[in-house]
Amino acid sequence: MRRKEKRLLQAVALVLAALVLLPNVGLWALYRERQPDGTPGGSGAAAAAAAGQGSHNQPKKSFFFGDRQKLKDWHDKEAIKRDAQRVGDGEQGKPFPLTYAERVDQAYRENGFNIYVSDKISLNRSLPDIRHPNCKSKRYLETLPNTSIIIPFHNEGWSSLLRTVHSVLNRSPPELIAEIVLVDDFSDRDTDPVFPAFRAEGRQGCSQFDGLLLAYYSFLVLLKGQPVSNTTQP
Repeated sequence: MRRKEKRLLQAVALVLAALVLLPNVGLWALYRERQPDGTPGGSGAAAAAAAGQGSHNQPKKSFFFGDRQKLKDWHDKEAIKRDAQRVGDGEQGKPFPLTYAERVDQAYRENGFNIYVSDKISLNRSLPDIRHPNCKSKRYLETLPNTSIIIPFHNEGWSSLLRTVHSVLNRSPPELIAEIVLVDDFSDRDTDPVFPAFRAEGRQGCSQFDGLLLAYYSFLVLLKGQPVSNTTQP
């Protein structure tokens, strides 16, 4: 009986020790992680040197999720209101009216969609607000990291590609969009020389990985298939 009691006491002691020590270890790790750059345990000097070597205007932000930050309403309500009031062909995501002569197969062959219609619709096309009602009042952290947007494409219709770029710029908080990286996966059509894009030397089918290497910032968003961004979201 004494052996069993001794083992039981040892087990209880181990459990109590774990309950006391483990939270302290976790708090110490959290403290070390949240040390501001430039303090012991941080890498402020290295980060500052790396940021200074870049050619981008926006410095990289030191960022910790939930680091005693306040919440902020990032929604651009005036822009949302303006979008809701826009009318015209294709606005609010509505179909573009076509005549019989405009329903030609050639318009679909090169892009898989009617490029004639795409060229007629505004690059800053408005869309209906399809958010859940709870999302309209949602607040986010006051300080968020700046982001690299990567858009790969191949033989894309210019109007649809430009519409994607316009929607990202017009419906995102400007202080969060640090750069947009366009990666041309070896298109064989004539491209606009004024339109800046990295062009792959051969058809790879995975040009988004080139974009990941070209991006300067730590937080990345990959947009494929030329989507149109909806109502302002951080």
